[in-house]
Formats: sequence, structure tokens, C-alpha cells
Amino acid sequence: GVVLPIIVNKSIPNIAFPWMMRTLASMFILLLGIACLTVKSRLPPRRRRFVPNEYVRHFEDIRLFSTITGVFLFQLGMVVPFRYVTLPAKEAGFSPDLIPYLLPIFSAISVFGRIFLSVAADNIGGFNVVTTITFVSATFCLTAPTLVESMADIIVYVVIFGFFSGGVISLVPTLVAQISDIRHIGTRVGSAFAIQATGALIGSPIVSAILRSRRFNHHALQLLCGFSILLGCVGFVWARYTQVGFKLVKV
Repeated sequence: GVVLPIIVNKSIPNIAFPWMMRTLASMFILLLGIACLTVKSRLPPRRRRFVPNEYVRHFEDIRLFSTITGVFLFQLGMVVPFRYVTLPAKEAGFSPDLIPYLLPIFSAISVFGRIFLSVAADNIGGFNVVTTITFVSATFCLTAPTLVESMADIIVYVVIFGFFSGGVISLVPTLVAQISDIRHIGTRVGSAFAIQATGALIGSPIVSAILRSRRFNHHALQLLCGFSILLGCVGFVWARYTQVGFKLVKV
């Protein structure tokens, strides 16, 4: 997340877009190949038939359904900062040399969110943390002024969303594991990541369509981001409620 945007911006002017994509693909093949060859299971694998219904029936668990719905909607909203932040930066007078580094800064800040919010989750509970940070993120997005007013606004935006997005992304496997039988954690976490990725996949063309619209304004993207994350927060709240109600306990 930190290195890739820099590689892309430096590669396109020198080797053009097609060879930039081939270079990244080769790098992914090498790195993922090393991971596939060196990863080791804690327990010996058991032969099992592939049953598609096994992936579907897990969603009958309302806790899992609510959690994954929250993850999907949060990811849908978080596409906006990734796709949008460079546009107001140009309008606010950012240096053209600095703008390509906003996304690496975004990703670098998320590292701290992954660390500190995960520590907080160990102490007060993962669902407590994720409901809080999604609510704060949605509130900030819906109440913040238009982001083209100053460079300071954009920096604050990048820091807040970078920090909180890292926390949510790192907590997804923990939340799913917390409400799952150990025998089904792999299936459930895989399903959660697949649906989370779908949110990012469909969110990107939605943002692009809004940006190309003749009626485009910055508030439209703020509303998309804010309400998507807020609805995601509702999903996390419901998942928490189905476990302990509204009791102030660690969960």
C-alpha cells in the first residue's frame, strides 16, 4: 500500500502503462509464489469435498451476516478517499510533486491504525472498537467542511481515514474468528474478504461515474462515503447486539 502507488507513478512515464502492469504482475507472482511455497499449516490438512452450499449456509448466522455486511459497506465508503483525495489536493494548490505521495501517506498512517487499534481491541473488545471508529469516521465525513478549502483539511482527512481504515481492515479476521467455530474460521474469513473486496470493486466505478457527472460536486462523494460507512457501523452494532445486547462489556 505504501510502495505500490510510488512504483506506479514512477513507472508509467518511463515504461508506459502496459509494461507497468506486466512489471507489477511479475512482482506479485514472485512474492506470492514465495508465500505459497513457504507457508505451513499448523495441523495436517484434511481432504474435504468442495460444497458450495457450505459457504452459503454460514450466512444463516446473523452475527456473521451483520459483520460481513458492515465490512462490505465500510469498504464501499472507504473507496472514496482512495480515489478522490488527489482531486481536491490539486484544487487546493498542492505541489504536483507531492500529490502522488498522498496515497502512500494514507497507507503509511494505516499501519499505526492496525497496531494501536488492534491493541485497543485486545483490551476492550474488537466489536467495541470497530463500532466506535466507524461511527467517528462517518460523523467526520458527513460533518466536515468541503475538503477543497485548504491543504490542512486534506492532511487531516488523510490522517483520520488512514488511521481508522487500517484498524477496521486488520480487525476483520478477528471479528469473524470471534463468532466462529474454529473448524469454520478459514471458510468464514475467506467469505468475508471476498465480500469486502466486492465492496471495493463496485465502489470504484461508482466514484468514477460521480466524478465524470456534469452535476458533480464534492458533497456527493462526501455523502456516499459518510452514509456507506454509517450503514456499515449499523451492521457492526447489530452484530454486537446479537451477542450481548447493549451491555457495556468487552466484546
